[in-house]
Amino acid sequence: MCVCKLRQKQVGHFRLRIALLCVRFVLVFEDALDVSSPRIENRPADSLKVELAAEEATRALDLLLSNQFGEALKRMKPKAHESMYHALGQSTIMFMQAVLTIDMSDIKAAQEAIRQGVDVCNRMRRRTSAVARMLLRPDYNTYTMEEIHAELCYAECLLENAILTFVEDQSLVTFIKGGLKIRSCYQSYKECMQMLATRNWESSKEKEHFESGVHLGVGAFNLLISQLPTRILKLLEFIGFSGNKVLGLRELEEGCMMQDYLRGPLCSIVLVAYHTFVLYILGLGDGDLELSERLVKGLLSKYPKARCPQLVFQCKDAPGQRPDRKRECSYTNSHNYISSGYFK
Repeated sequence: MCVCKLRQKQVGHFRLRIALLCVRFVLVFEDALDVSSPRIENRPADSLKVELAAEEATRALDLLLSNQFGEALKRMKPKAHESMYHALGQSTIMFMQAVLTIDMSDIKAAQEAIRQGVDVCNRMRRRTSAVARMLLRPDYNTYTMEEIHAELCYAECLLENAILTFVEDQSLVTFIKGGLKIRSCYQSYKECMQMLATRNWESSKEKEHFESGVHLGVGAFNLLISQLPTRILKLLEFIGFSGNKVLGLRELEEGCMMQDYLRGPLCSIVLVAYHTFVLYILGLGDGDLELSERLVKGLLSKYPKARCPQLVFQCKDAPGQRPDRKRECSYTNSHNYISSGYFK
């Protein structure tokens, strides 16, 4: 009996090894087809297309931060169904509106724009199965520039969608649902970090646009996860990921040093919001107001007409003012800012 069981076990192991070899062969064959010569030959045109779309998104962000919301949205909408950066730009503009107004109609409109952005980015990504990632390490040098940036834009759309889930409703069920939603986001950002580290970049400009996005996404993701309730954190750790606040802050600070690239100003805005609003709302004490003030001054030097960054500092330096009074002042100014017709 023991001999029979041993033989059955050996046969089972042999079959498993044969199956894995077959899967590996199929995946290698598919991968060989996937990196055919037309992709590599078309790379310069592909890079130019992505670079132009990123520059248009940068100009739209400049308009947004210069209090021209309508004009910024108008630039992004016409190509939002076909260009990942236009889709991401439209999603981000409407996401910022939804987060600042906390109006259900704005939240629904932003979620619809984000869904469109996810669809556009998904069409341009190079999708590989989990089995493929386990058996084969991807060669990111075979990815086109469009595929590289599509992965990053896809992750950013997923992150915005997860944050809106938390904004929409603060119940325990919503926290769990939002936490599970960002698992895909987490996997995409991990892949983007690998792309940044292992790819041979053709130009520094290509790399730095992408790098600023990785700093923004990894930083915001880690900060978001680290601030969730302990019960939710335990669940997320159980299914395979967690948030590191120190890492999140460091990534965002590195992104803040890239102000000439698309996501640099957004890194500054996220850090300022975290130190001046999020910590107060969660009752976690004072943030780094000195850092926030430096970031705000940097943003105002680039966008002198911007009202959003300087909002929280309008009464910070009043002598002898109690912290709770400063906080009340900030919330009052926030309400005045949102109701002033900015999003029109």
